[in-house]
Amino acid sequence: MEPERATAGKLPPMPSPVVELENVRKAFAMPGGETVAVLDIDRFALDEKEQVALTGQSGSGKSTLLHVISGIMRPDAGRVRIAGHDITRLGEAATDRIRADTLGLVFQQFNLLPGFTALENVLVAMSFGSGKPDRWRAADLLASVGLSHRLDHKPGELSIGQQQRVAVARALANRPRVVLADEPTASIDTAHQDQVIDLLTSTCAEHDVALLVVTHSPEVAARFPKRLRLEDFNRAAIPHG
Repeated sequence: MEPERATAGKLPPMPSPVVELENVRKAFAMPGGETVAVLDIDRFALDEKEQVALTGQSGSGKSTLLHVISGIMRPDAGRVRIAGHDITRLGEAATDRIRADTLGLVFQQFNLLPGFTALENVLVAMSFGSGKPDRWRAADLLASVGLSHRLDHKPGELSIGQQQRVAVARALANRPRVVLADEPTASIDTAHQDQVIDLLTSTCAEHDVALLVVTHSPEVAARFPKRLRLEDFNRAAIPHG
């Protein structure tokens, strides 16, 4: 009989970062001429399918970090890799393309287009990606967040919670690798915070998408398996207004 092969010593493959920052520095010039450091990060990484809550005091640079990760803002120094692409070495057009194809963004204020229906808001997001707008996928995404009966309603005809659901569907429009959410419960009453977080975590898990949520709420952060304080890895995390 052939001897049994030993497998106990085998280790599972290490997850690869879908977001990775190295030696990132960012400072802002103040009106009086003073320069204030906002980000001073040796390393930050988010693995594929990982779900993380990022907390920090006001002014610690949480939103700036998301803007740097998404390429909306360039760091003064360092590297920002998104799905293996160093966006600090790319031009604006290439960075915009990677953002559209790789990242889904959920903003505090939703930023839905008021003159467009829920379905059209998702289709507009698709138009910025490499693929073609797909009405069936857009409708399916809205159905997955419980809005199959609201496809033709404009934001003004939707509740705040329903608008948030459209924003989540829109963030997933181009099959991103990561969803970045900036204070997604700030405009939601406390009673509905759990619903929003459940929606984000379950939908991202269903689509195998990593999730990074910035929040000031300890209750929201407690819902995540991994929680980070920006002050713990950002040497420049100091209040600046």
